[in-house]
Amino acid sequence: MSGVLRAQANQINADFPRHLALLTIIRVVLNTAHRMAYPFLGVMARAMGVEVAVLSMAVSSRAFVGLLAPFISPLSDTYGRKTGLISGLALFIMASLLLVFFPGVVTFWLCLLLGVLGKYLYDPSVMAYIGDRVAYSQRGKYISINETGWSLAFIVGMPLTAWGISRFGWVSPYIAFAILGVAGVIGIIFLLPATPPHPEAPRFHLSNLLTTGKDIRLVAALSIGLWTTAGNEIVNMVFGVWLEDAFQVKLTALAAASAIIGLSELGGEGLVATFTDKLGKRKALMIGILSSILAAIALPLLATTQTGALAGLFFFYIAFEFVMVSHLPLMSEVLPSARATAMSMNILGFSIGRGVGAFLSQPVYQQFGFAAVTGISIVFNLIGLASLVIFSRIQRNGRLPAKVS
Repeated sequence: MSGVLRAQANQINADFPRHLALLTIIRVVLNTAHRMAYPFLGVMARAMGVEVAVLSMAVSSRAFVGLLAPFISPLSDTYGRKTGLISGLALFIMASLLLVFFPGVVTFWLCLLLGVLGKYLYDPSVMAYIGDRVAYSQRGKYISINETGWSLAFIVGMPLTAWGISRFGWVSPYIAFAILGVAGVIGIIFLLPATPPHPEAPRFHLSNLLTTGKDIRLVAALSIGLWTTAGNEIVNMVFGVWLEDAFQVKLTALAAASAIIGLSELGGEGLVATFTDKLGKRKALMIGILSSILAAIALPLLATTQTGALAGLFFFYIAFEFVMVSHLPLMSEVLPSARATAMSMNILGFSIGRGVGAFLSQPVYQQFGFAAVTGISIVFNLIGLASLVIFSRIQRNGRLPAKVS
């Protein structure tokens, strides 16, 4: 690590909290655009005069963009974090303006794909930026603060989006996204310091990416996120249908479940900020995965009442969020010279995990019921736990820096 980066990582600059606030607010905007497709899909489908299934296919296709993340995020390692951040926002702005000027089904589809591509360039650049400037012993706290951009998008962004749609139409949020994106670019240009690339950063081409992907340390770390994400997604894809089938209430139960998910995500991020650095990242991950397993066991047992089911969902999602956010600082130190590349491969792992969970969810639920869904979730989390054990053994054998704990 260069002297500049070492100094930055050992002592947080006085301006860093302001930089973190800016980067987090931008993530709220990007995540609001990303998440709004779910609750407002019906509204947008009616406005475009198409079936919900048509737009649902467009939303589902975003998952495949995660496969491209490792091919674009090394830009941040090779040319500096500001380049990665601004490039990601530029794609997001282009996506929003495309829909503003040419609203329709095809441009909605293109907007989703370009927008998520920009997000998958921006997000790893943010994590790498934090990793460059915050010592590993404190990184869980600051990454979890930035991760509130995910839960706040649901808690704050969705109500504002609903208000905008009700007052000005379904395209209006994208006007706001474009304006806020431009403001974010200006803020990054003038407020963030210069971000030279790591002196040992791999050059931005396919051969180096493939070499990085063969690193056993990285593969073990990625497996943790992949399998725990699969364990979450298999439940995530069917919990709404399950609530409808079990309690014959639709709007009330789903609205309550949505609020619970947003609050549990924020709670999980708060727990990471409070405990992960103190416990150590590996120990925090172990506690989180075991908690996810216990929550999956308890979920069908608590579901004798609607209240019990919602309580079970709260604990299930808060445990998963604790795992995911604790996993990020660990990933940020596996390959310090290629942080953005490692974080983008983490997105790839999450995408594969979501794909596995989504693929199995409906057939398992339809054939065997919700208890079987949670049973497979437990299996996936156990595989994630085994991956964590393998990762820890690699460290003990001296194949990782001792500080990665």
